Amino acid sequence: MANVQDRAVGLIECAASPKALDRLIAPGHGARMLRVAPDEAIAVVAPAFTADVRRELNDRITALDEDALVLDVSDGWTGLALIGADADRALSYLSALDPPDGDAFIQGDVARVAAKILREPDGFLLLVPAYWGEHVRTRAVEDAGAQTVRS
Repeated sequence: MANVQDRAVGLIECAASPKALDRLIAPGHGARMLRVAPDEAIAVVAPAFTADVRRELNDRITALDEDALVLDVSDGWTGLALIGADADRALSYLSALDPPDGDAFIQGDVARVAAKILREPDGFLLLVPAYWGEHVRTRAVEDAGAQTVRS
């Protein structure tokens, strides 16, 4: 059986020229960089390090592109962990996308919502716009048979 639970995450959006993003050195603190468009990257990080990673990204990217924009967008997103031995099966009920391998991520339709899916050791981290979080959680329970685990 799969479980679905809230996962607190910090998200920092970095908009800059593709050339600058190509040359950007990823920040520390366990941040995971997602290149979501040629001119946009998002850092996913533990909430405790959000301010530090935002500051690091701002310092680094503005040295490469003075017009770059770095924003903490954590409040606009909900993180849902879909975990357990049946996480892959559960995801197949929510999305027609092939699950990402290793450290990869994909973006596309999850329960009819634009989302980002990150592979994690115990399953997946689903990043969805905050106002769709409860909808995706409900679909995971009702359509995919996941159990809700409240923290």
